[in-house]
Amino acid sequence: MKMEPLMNGIRALIRVVRERASSFCCPPWEDKGEGGSLEKGLLQSQPHLAPHLQRETAPASPTSPTTVISYRKSPTKNPGEPLSGSTSGQSPVGFLLALGPSPGLQRPPRAQRPTVRLHRGGVKTQTLRLKPMYLRITHSSTSGDSLGYGEDFQKENSAFSWEVKANDRTYNNQFKEQIFLCWQRKKYKGNMICTAKYNFFSFLPLNVYEQFHRMSNLYFLFIIILQGVFPDISTMPWFTLLAPLICLLVIRAIRDLVDDIGRHRSDRIVNNRPCQMLVGESFLCKKWKDLCVGDVVRLHDDNIVPADMLLLASTEPSSLCYVETADIDGETNLKYRQALMVTHHELNDVRSMASFQGKVVCEEPNSRMHYFMGRLEWEGKKYPLDSGNILLRGCKIRNTDTCYGMVIYADGWMGGWAGVDTKIMRNCGKIYLKGTKMDQRMNRMVILIFMFVVLISVTLTLGFLSNVMKFKVKHYYVPEKHVYSVISKSFFMFLSFLILLSVMMPMAMFIIAEFIYLGNSIFIDWDMEMYYEPQDMPAKARSTSLSVQLGQVEYIFSDKTGTLTQNIMTFKKCCINGTVYGPDEEAALHKNPYLWNEFADGKLLFQNMRLLSIVRENKDRVVQEFWRLLAVCHTVMVEEKDRPLPDQLLYQAASPDEEALVTAARNFGYVFLARTQDSITVMELGEERVYQVLAMMDFNSIRKRMSVLVRNPEGLIYLYTKGADTVLFDRLHKKDLLRKEQTMKMATEQALTSFAEETLRTLCLAYKKVDENIYEEWRHRHEEASILLQNRAQALHQVYEEMEQNLQLLGVTAIEDKLQNGVLETIQCFKQGNIKVWVLTGDKQETAVNIGFACQLLSEDMRILDEEDIPQLMEAYRENCSNLPHVKMSAMVVTGEFLDQLMKSATRMVLKSEKSISLRGPEVWRERAFVELASRCQAVICCRVTPKQKALIVRLVKKYYNVVTLAIGDGANDVNMIKTADIGVGLAGQEGMQAVQNSDYMLAQFCFLKRLLFVHGRWSYMRVCKFLRYFIYKTLAIMMVQIWFAFYSSFTAQPLYEGWFLALFNLLYTTLPVLYIGLFEQDVSDEQSLELPQLYIAGQKDELFNYWVFFQAIAHGTTTSLVNFFMTLWISHDTTGPLSDYQSFATVMALSGLLSVTAEVILIIKYWTVLSVLAISFSLCFYMVITWTSQSLWLFTISPKTFPFLYVDQNVLPHPSIPLVVLLNVSLNTLPVLAFRVIYQALKQLRPKEEEEEEEVMEIPTEEIIAAPRARRSSYAFSHQEGYANLITQGTILRRSPGVHRHMQPMFSDEELSMSADAN
Repeated sequence: MKMEPLMNGIRALIRVVRERASSFCCPPWEDKGEGGSLEKGLLQSQPHLAPHLQRETAPASPTSPTTVISYRKSPTKNPGEPLSGSTSGQSPVGFLLALGPSPGLQRPPRAQRPTVRLHRGGVKTQTLRLKPMYLRITHSSTSGDSLGYGEDFQKENSAFSWEVKANDRTYNNQFKEQIFLCWQRKKYKGNMICTAKYNFFSFLPLNVYEQFHRMSNLYFLFIIILQGVFPDISTMPWFTLLAPLICLLVIRAIRDLVDDIGRHRSDRIVNNRPCQMLVGESFLCKKWKDLCVGDVVRLHDDNIVPADMLLLASTEPSSLCYVETADIDGETNLKYRQALMVTHHELNDVRSMASFQGKVVCEEPNSRMHYFMGRLEWEGKKYPLDSGNILLRGCKIRNTDTCYGMVIYADGWMGGWAGVDTKIMRNCGKIYLKGTKMDQRMNRMVILIFMFVVLISVTLTLGFLSNVMKFKVKHYYVPEKHVYSVISKSFFMFLSFLILLSVMMPMAMFIIAEFIYLGNSIFIDWDMEMYYEPQDMPAKARSTSLSVQLGQVEYIFSDKTGTLTQNIMTFKKCCINGTVYGPDEEAALHKNPYLWNEFADGKLLFQNMRLLSIVRENKDRVVQEFWRLLAVCHTVMVEEKDRPLPDQLLYQAASPDEEALVTAARNFGYVFLARTQDSITVMELGEERVYQVLAMMDFNSIRKRMSVLVRNPEGLIYLYTKGADTVLFDRLHKKDLLRKEQTMKMATEQALTSFAEETLRTLCLAYKKVDENIYEEWRHRHEEASILLQNRAQALHQVYEEMEQNLQLLGVTAIEDKLQNGVLETIQCFKQGNIKVWVLTGDKQETAVNIGFACQLLSEDMRILDEEDIPQLMEAYRENCSNLPHVKMSAMVVTGEFLDQLMKSATRMVLKSEKSISLRGPEVWRERAFVELASRCQAVICCRVTPKQKALIVRLVKKYYNVVTLAIGDGANDVNMIKTADIGVGLAGQEGMQAVQNSDYMLAQFCFLKRLLFVHGRWSYMRVCKFLRYFIYKTLAIMMVQIWFAFYSSFTAQPLYEGWFLALFNLLYTTLPVLYIGLFEQDVSDEQSLELPQLYIAGQKDELFNYWVFFQAIAHGTTTSLVNFFMTLWISHDTTGPLSDYQSFATVMALSGLLSVTAEVILIIKYWTVLSVLAISFSLCFYMVITWTSQSLWLFTISPKTFPFLYVDQNVLPHPSIPLVVLLNVSLNTLPVLAFRVIYQALKQLRPKEEEEEEEVMEIPTEEIIAAPRARRSSYAFSHQEGYANLITQGTILRRSPGVHRHMQPMFSDEELSMSADAN
């Protein structure tokens, strides 16, 4: 048999593939859904094949059709055709080309590339797999006539190593995966999630490892080791530091443990959620954690999907299942999933489900949310699977009574190991160890203090060595009795000074800081202003160590759906024939105006008596057509349930927008009752009318409109269209417009402008009457376009375009996407507080921009930088040596796809000069340019972004700017972002607690974030900063005296103070005042903090505690120690009074230092209460009582070495000169500081006035980008998924026969039925 024509066709196919491979934007395996280019190449080279070439569509899911181009020879043999060389009695011969779908522009794995299958008769002879630049031909002799897409994977088992068999745990448990060398574990996990950081075995080692990341802990450990190894030289016993260190470690460990126990508790709630799992031949109530891969699960309406599952069947027509994915991608519109037809027809009862032994072979678990590839093997056949057949964990079942699924991916523990396999959990990211900027700065300051202590110790040791050498020279006659050499003595003296001066970094400061963090977190829990009564939900600090960071936030990354909005669409206003109808102001005084309408929905709040009277008069044609259009032009379905009352009419809407519009028409007397494949029934003011549906022109993001062509009961044909004003206004009837129509159009444009200013979502409505002749001509063109083999979508679009012309404008609808209470005021406060808010959402761009205007992130005078402007500005950034033009009055709106192109296509950019920017590569350059451009904008909105992209944006800001970031969200799609940000805030929404489980703080409403930051955050930051500065000051004021004393004690490292004073100074004598500062100090009240958001900027700039403040505290403490020591020394010099001995001098120094630091705390406290007075009083009382006790005779008798200061205070203080010396020291330390602060504040108040005057004189250009005059902004926004119109016109979504409400009834086993009968 000659194969020349066949091979010629293959060669033509190869040429087409090579031509298409040369284009980057159109890879060779992409067929645009039509297969046009491949067919065109075959027809051009082999025109004689045209009569025998036909197009089919293999059964597949709605989202991934398989294009099949078939060529079959006729039984009648024609001379001259070599391919027809079959003998008499043989079957016709020919070949089939099956072209699979493309996952996208990137090169797919080999198993996912489309193939060309050649069939001769019913036998497949050759398989061609398309590659970027060539075809590989493989031979196969498999018989059969199946054209299923699953055959594409027959030779590619290695690419899909994830095999799950239904109802067979034994089979699934046999799969193992290698961990290390020969160590293996079970491959498939259970479904018990674990978002906690620790478990029983890892808590102790991991927590200790984390705690010793702090330099202070390492410093204290080093000193303790010195004390233990060299006890003879230690000025204090080793346990005096070990006990506080253990106390500090235990406190922090308990804090981390409590936080983690909360995560375990949240995980337990999720893992114990109920579900119905098939066990034997009945569905039993089990918990989520009991599920394993391969299990069959039954779900009902409003159930949350517990794992990634293959949809097997549902009670909806054609086994459709509607899901809400707002918790995953932020989109509010419903999406549909569909089971395979084979499982839809075969699995129709419990027994068939129990006997189902299908095996799913698919890709390994990954994080691609909207992509899935695999196949179902059942009864010797293979069926293709894609994302349209999969229910993802976290989705909510909507408008579907019952559905059944088989678990493919699960999360959790198996054999003691944790892991995540579901797509949403793989997008949640890893757990980060979150620290604060204050911790990082303190770690660096600990290093500085340690270096200072080492330097001072070396200096004093050199003084000791010098004294020893001088002593030897001067007193050479004194024999040496010591064992150690001079160098050894000097080394030991160096260690002694290290131990003596180690108290300059007091451990008590870190212990008290932990109590301050805990206390401020408890205040957040107790704040009744952040209590949300409707949900009985208080605020909750789930992490107790990040409160100080709340006062330093500069960037807030917020989700949109459920975070800024309530996801509630309400019909707010409308404009009909140029007249705007809004809600009546006295609507609350009216009784229900819809009592005349038995179908009215009582939940509709919109009331306008004037419009209602016009509707009921039924005389205004435009008003009639307006409401008729809303009742006819949509894809809403009627819930067919037995309802005793008409007002229980339930709608199934793919988006909340459509439901709001249809409900409004319903209340105004135009009630949508039912629909079939080719008709729609409407009750118009009590009259039932049936419209024949001639065509439905579906909505998509390019067309931005939807149309329906209907024939009314009178036989007239009308086209009804709704869509964006930017689209419909160009298609209005323009010729010979009457003045009235022109006036109406202008009034409608004014209404659109007004609605846009009110941030309402608008849709324009238009219609026209279509002549019968025109329709017939159009119908033929429509049918021809719908059966085209190539460029079908473009042809249909052109046909739709022809019909949707010369429309007559009816009006505009305005829907309010309700913001949460207080969102607008909160964002305005953030702007005044220099906090930038970026909105990261998975929703559509129009919706995201509209919400941006609603919450005033965007304004009409802003220039919005889109995806065309950004590359140009980034190029300018590169050419101008990292300098961007001023974009102060600009906002940025980008999509997730643009972000991918921006980051991944960096290899195409080449740096023109070395001077432009000195970065490691083009990727880093583009990242930095994008972040810098975005940070200069007033607002940034990123739409259509995945959970990983949200986290990526947060990481980029943290990477290039040393700022504190906060992420807030309410869904599982926000978890990765919440974990990545420095502070994660989870909103306790109605769609689950995934965000809360992984957050640091829990709130019930977005508006509470204002109080969390501006009150609790600012107070915490101010308190901690004041606490740290004062603690460093008072420590140095007391301990620096040891250095000055060393110069007068021959550099012998002898302590000056009594041992008990050193031990209790930070523990009792000064603890209560600093604890009061850390917990209760307020510079302004909470009301003033909210009224003056500008006060928050101090935390962002680190004004209250930085290196300058740190060195100020050191200088202040050093000055105080110098005054106390040398003033007392000068007074007691060459005298024989009460200060002539060492112990008396030490007592006066201790009292002077204590009173000086107490006077300082009195000066810095601004919020005086009874607690502050008691704290200072008790501290002084502690000193007096404990000093009197430690210097008593009975303790001296017990241990003279431990209590050597016998009656020192009683002997020294009664002398009249001693109180005067103490008073002089305190005055010299306090009065100059007080005078300096008063003068500084006076000068500081004069400085802003001078700056304002300079700004008025100098005119600085604020924007170099000249924006073009802006046209009227369109506030169009419509949440809808493409494809519902096709489901309706094909009848897939509709009931097969009246009276049958479901394709199949919910499955019950005999046991369940008997239990139900017994219950009845």
